[in-house]
Amino acid sequence: MSEKEINESNCDHVCEGCSASNCPSRNGGIPKLKAHEATNIKHVIAVISGKGGVGKSMVTSLLAVALSKKGYKVGILDADVTGPSIPKIFGVKEKASGNDLGIFPCMSKKGEIEIMSANCLLDDEAAPVIWRGPMVSSFVGQLFTEVIYGDLDYLLIDMPPGTSDVPLTVFQQLPVEASIVVTSPQDLVSLIVEKSVNMMMQMNIRVLGIIENMSYLICPDCGKKISVFGEGKSDEAAAKYDLEIIDRLPINPKLTFLADSGDIENADVSELNNAIEKILAI
Repeated sequence: MSEKEINESNCDHVCEGCSASNCPSRNGGIPKLKAHEATNIKHVIAVISGKGGVGKSMVTSLLAVALSKKGYKVGILDADVTGPSIPKIFGVKEKASGNDLGIFPCMSKKGEIEIMSANCLLDDEAAPVIWRGPMVSSFVGQLFTEVIYGDLDYLLIDMPPGTSDVPLTVFQQLPVEASIVVTSPQDLVSLIVEKSVNMMMQMNIRVLGIIENMSYLICPDCGKKISVFGEGKSDEAAAKYDLEIIDRLPINPKLTFLADSGDIENADVSELNNAIEKILAI
């Protein structure tokens, strides 16, 4: 792609294949997207991970539940378009509705948390979304600009894993105020988390801290903490970037059951107290 072919107000190409020096993805020339005129969101927070399988969507859901239980109006934008799981976790069965003004998000089973996801728009939730990166990125932007969220205290964005097209779009074009990084104790995952932190630094996005998920297992017989995956390197990764491990979450079969049954709003979220304090302090 030549420099003349770059649309400086709407870059929708694949960055790895672009060598244009005036690319807005590199020079910060991409304008921020505006939420729907009927939407007022006080804080936008991204929940990210360097790779899949660390429980990022679960952590996003629990953070939303914890904020909701404190009386805040919360919504979740499921930006993991090709692997959406938020609707199932919250027991969302109906599809999103809309009119000439825009799209209305789905509501969680208890009707307290707003949910917007690709699965809220698909007739068959098992149908794969087979789109190229630019189309997925554009769709995520539409989930922000065309959805009428109303008045929200917090919009949590459940990010897809990695640091490619969609995360780039979200951090450049959406008004993300801060982020939380989710990791797990395995050495490989803890090393990969550095990629996410480095991306946040390059995008000038504040990192509130790291949540280590699946950190340990409580023995049902003696109550002892068991490090199933061994002692991880999350502390080393956090210290390297002057960050904090704000919470460590155990492997909890009860949470898995609640998520599978769409009843995550009934979960005990007390183990996320530090993360919630960080969010409320923004």
